[in-house]
Amino acid sequence: MRKLALSVSACAVLALAGTAVVSPAWAGGGHGSPPTAGAPVTITSGLVSPLSLEVDRNRVSYVSQNFAGLLTRVARDKTTTVLASASAPGNEISAVSSRDDTVYYAEVAPDHSSAVMNAIPAAGGTATQVADLYAHEASVNPDVDQAYGFQGLPDTCADQFPEPGPMVSPPSYTGLVDTHPYASLALHNAIFVADAGANAILRVTYDGTVSTVAVLPPQAPIVATPEVLAGAGLPACAAGFSYIAEPVPTDVEIGPDGWLYVTTLPGGPEDPTLGARGSVYKVNPKNGQMRLVAGGFTTATGLAVDPSGRIYVAELFGGPTGGGQISVLEKRAKTPVVLTEAASPSAIEVRAHRLFVTTDSLSETGAASLSLIEVNR
Repeated sequence: MRKLALSVSACAVLALAGTAVVSPAWAGGGHGSPPTAGAPVTITSGLVSPLSLEVDRNRVSYVSQNFAGLLTRVARDKTTTVLASASAPGNEISAVSSRDDTVYYAEVAPDHSSAVMNAIPAAGGTATQVADLYAHEASVNPDVDQAYGFQGLPDTCADQFPEPGPMVSPPSYTGLVDTHPYASLALHNAIFVADAGANAILRVTYDGTVSTVAVLPPQAPIVATPEVLAGAGLPACAAGFSYIAEPVPTDVEIGPDGWLYVTTLPGGPEDPTLGARGSVYKVNPKNGQMRLVAGGFTTATGLAVDPSGRIYVAELFGGPTGGGQISVLEKRAKTPVVLTEAASPSAIEVRAHRLFVTTDSLSETGAASLSLIEVNR
């Protein structure tokens, strides 16, 4: 994932609301009253950038502390254990999921020059490598044929742009070699990975074979304005030209229909500056067929799908002040509805009408938490 700009580094955040907040008109497409959320209950706090979360059938949670390079196990009695640590300083741990008694997670280099999927016993033990995700990206580069960046920009203007680097894109480009596994889903036949660098959903078999299930479609073009360019530190000569941002998959879950559900956010800016441009797609895991479920999300960083097909989405910068919210999308609905405000939520899981959510997720100082929210239907 390469970004045009991230115009906020740490948005003013809201405290988690003690009561539910819903839109004035129930537009979720369901029958009867809309769902409401109870007061959040903190399961554990003191986390650092908890951007990925898994909750197993026993309600044991596994949380990535991405930028601390830690994988933390949270038992039902709220005791915490460091299950795994990054193998090298600065490496990120991400994309956590589990199946049976094994937890799967990714380890990524800071410049995305390496990324592997690992497995470790849920009770603790030695981690083993399952697959090399960077090797797949380097050899296949799934989005190599997709066009991003400014379209039709004259060379005289392109020459004024910053020099491209590991995390700085050229003015216009096709898919670059970049891998950043952000979320994963371990099923009986394979692990599915939402790769925010490859802009794709990957399939990883348990013998280590990696393949591409689907490449997410580029964001709809936006017209660059002088204000946006100035905020991004880019030359004013690009004003009036169309910019196509990368799609950035941030989570993958299985729905009751057997399809994969995927959240995406734009490759920048990710706050509400240019509108709510996040989406939920569904992907057929067998043939890669893809459908747009709904748009209108702000920085959709995670989703959960319950057995009825209801979708809950964590919007990191959502809400009227950009502080964050959780939205709900009823089965077959096209318009998300606010379920509750939340402080910078990122990862979300659902178990038996309970939402497990990480909040204050941008904190790198141990201020983030894992909370439990009851959903009343």
